[in-house]
Amino acid sequence: MLLTKDLSFEHASPFQLKDTDIHIEKGEIVSLIGPNGSGKSTLLRIISRLISPKSGEVILDGKNIRSMKSMEVAKKLAMLPQMQDHQLDLTVGELVEFGRYPYRGAYSKLKEEDKHIIQWALDVTQLGPLQNRMLQTLSGGERQRAWIAMAIAQRPDVLLLDEPTTFLDISHQLEVMELVKELNDQFNMTVVMVLHDINQAARYSDRLIVLKNGKIEYEGLPQCVLCKEMFRSIFEIDAHIYQENGKAFFTPIKLRKEEYA
Repeated sequence: MLLTKDLSFEHASPFQLKDTDIHIEKGEIVSLIGPNGSGKSTLLRIISRLISPKSGEVILDGKNIRSMKSMEVAKKLAMLPQMQDHQLDLTVGELVEFGRYPYRGAYSKLKEEDKHIIQWALDVTQLGPLQNRMLQTLSGGERQRAWIAMAIAQRPDVLLLDEPTTFLDISHQLEVMELVKELNDQFNMTVVMVLHDINQAARYSDRLIVLKNGKIEYEGLPQCVLCKEMFRSIFEIDAHIYQENGKAFFTPIKLRKEEYA
């Protein structure tokens, strides 16, 4: 469904992604985790064509994404960046309408199919009653659901989410994560997301990809990736790891740098 081949990228700083290969199967939820500055968001931005790699390829549904037209990509892949402009002078419904742009262009009127899909996106995200509310009047969780509604109104096969729960309180974080899981379960939507909360990533993901210094260090099932060695080598902490209902979780234990060394 989605893969990268020998992907490399360099900033002006010493940071770089080098020879990065990932393979995302259709219908998977995959989370990218790792310390700040490890390359998670950079990798997601390359996949979405927001930035260009130094070398390598991103293959979407069998095609090199750089050779595809923007409208074609937008019908298959939607990207929700980490930061959005919540002060836009738009209602929820007007925001979600933008998700239909790849299918109708900038100036043509909404077709009946567009209206049906917009309403579907509002209903799936439980925003139907709020569709006439202005964005700035919503709670953080409601605003995040509105942006997700816009993204899924594109009817993409792949949804990319860059830290979708950042700045949300715990109840709204769970609200967003449950929505992501529902989109995956009900519509077989492939999801690739960057998460800082490792327990959330383990709970809601089929696979985890762990990056450090621009390199993939661990990859696999959450219950396999969450191990003491990973926490020591990647995050420089010790951790108590346990399982509940078949899901892996951890509790961090402070590890002093001199202990780690």
